[in-house]
Amino acid sequence: MAPGLSSRLADTLDALRHPTRRGLFRTLAAVPALFLLYVLILIPFTPSISSIRKASSEQPAQILSADGRKLTEFKQSNRQWVALSGISPHVIDALIATEDHRFYAHFGLDWRRTAAAAINSFRGDRQGGSTLTQQLARNLYPEEIGRAPTLTRKIKEAITALKIEAVHSKDEILETYLNSVPFLYNAYGIEMAARTYFDTSADQLDVLQSATLVGMLKGNSYYNPVLNPERSLQRRNTVLKQMLKRGKLTATQLDSLSKQPLRIDFERQTEPPGPAPHFARQLRKWLIAWADRNDYSIYGDGLVVRTSIDSRLQAAASQAVTRQGNSLQNIANAAWGKRSAWSTDSSLVQTFIRESPEYATAMAKGRTPAQAMQELQADKDFMRALQRQKTRIQIGFLAIDPRNGQVKAWVGSRDFEEEAFDHVQQARRQPGSTFKPFVYGEAYRQGASPNDRLIDQAVEIDVGGGEVWRPADGTPPSGEAMTLSDGLAYSKNTITAQLIQQVGPAKVARLARQMGVRQSKLEAVPSLALGTSPVTLKEMVAAYGTIANGGGYLEPLLVSRIEDRDGRVIEEFSPQEPELALGRDVAYTLLDNLRGVIN
Repeated sequence: MAPGLSSRLADTLDALRHPTRRGLFRTLAAVPALFLLYVLILIPFTPSISSIRKASSEQPAQILSADGRKLTEFKQSNRQWVALSGISPHVIDALIATEDHRFYAHFGLDWRRTAAAAINSFRGDRQGGSTLTQQLARNLYPEEIGRAPTLTRKIKEAITALKIEAVHSKDEILETYLNSVPFLYNAYGIEMAARTYFDTSADQLDVLQSATLVGMLKGNSYYNPVLNPERSLQRRNTVLKQMLKRGKLTATQLDSLSKQPLRIDFERQTEPPGPAPHFARQLRKWLIAWADRNDYSIYGDGLVVRTSIDSRLQAAASQAVTRQGNSLQNIANAAWGKRSAWSTDSSLVQTFIRESPEYATAMAKGRTPAQAMQELQADKDFMRALQRQKTRIQIGFLAIDPRNGQVKAWVGSRDFEEEAFDHVQQARRQPGSTFKPFVYGEAYRQGASPNDRLIDQAVEIDVGGGEVWRPADGTPPSGEAMTLSDGLAYSKNTITAQLIQQVGPAKVARLARQMGVRQSKLEAVPSLALGTSPVTLKEMVAAYGTIANGGGYLEPLLVSRIEDRDGRVIEEFSPQEPELALGRDVAYTLLDNLRGVIN
């Protein structure tokens, strides 16, 4: 070690062993200075004032159809915002008496309460010292502040509380708090809590109901009046005692009220799905991304989003899906209702059982495959649910205006509440013969004529690995020459298989992508001609729209414009210039051939 460094180290150790008055004073002065520096460093990592202004006044985006009907609104959670004047005064009395009785005297932090909580926690009796404003800060910004019991979290919470107090009045803070606090069962805010637990509104809550709901704030699950009524009753009575202590009840009232039962009238509150729920779900994803790019909040800025959906066409589409779904389901039920179709001896049914999560659970518990199969086959409820799941017909419906790409109707399943999976955007299915126009379109693009002929004959195509593909139709080949237009009109597999060999599977796949099948992977193999590569309905409708639009592809358009809360247009969304996927002559030739399919 260098002599100078050794000397300085020795001096430092000596100063630590024999501190001077000046050194001790400097050390003590450094502690609050460092703490203050740490607080200043954390300030930029807390919510901004502008963010606090938005979060404290919920104005969800309003989603309108093209003809001005409300489709839905994008709320952050299942709640109905009510003004403070629309909340029972018993709720406010119970809340302040129990959670923060000096609420109107502090500026976000209650130093006396914080100090008392720290002392009691140090003694082993851990207590919370947060004010209502600090609790609101946690509720509004759970990610930015967090809930870990650390000094950093408490400082962030305190800074945010001071910011909230700086920009909002006490009444505004109370209103925001009571509209944002969670009450289990997907109920947020006092209005939804009143409906969920007492089948009433926030302004009609009586003293006992108010005390019960405020009592839940100490621990929603622990004091859940549905599952833990005894604890909830005790906690309610504790709140009543606090109201007596703060002069909001008399001793006589307390004595009478404490003897009353809870009288819960519980019913979960569900949000109505609206006329176009699958469309709304996709739109929410798109709008969140747009809002992030443009510094807007879809929950607090009161945006008005005018979509391309026509509410009349949407209603007609929903009716068509219901009618067709019921008709097809009756056919399926009749087929599966036969004893030989859905039987525990059926190899297909046994495959369904083996693919189920319940089978995997049984195997994880140590059952042999035979035991797991036998147990599940004997479970009538499981077998009934499995049959319904595997035999229920599902439908997707999408309507697009090919002239501008605007989506006019979107139905993702027969019943959104029963089947939220979107069979328009999410489901990938083999399109089958609906893929054939891409094969004929590529042939016409390469110069073929609808009057060109191919022989309707048995086809064998070597696909490698010693395998031979033999596409066939429902009837034996006629052996006669058939025009390409008739091959498409009658959906002949033998003709289409020969045609894709002539034009090339890779070129058919490329054309399909250009026309609109842009997200799904297409295998460039001969069987692609018969639609063996899974695609989405949205891709197929967009691609068929390209044919109707004279060969020009347009990206499906969901929104026409977005306005602010005052009606000023923020952004308009017009169709882009079509991407030429097919020449107009080819597109119209193909369009004429598809008329033959309908005829």
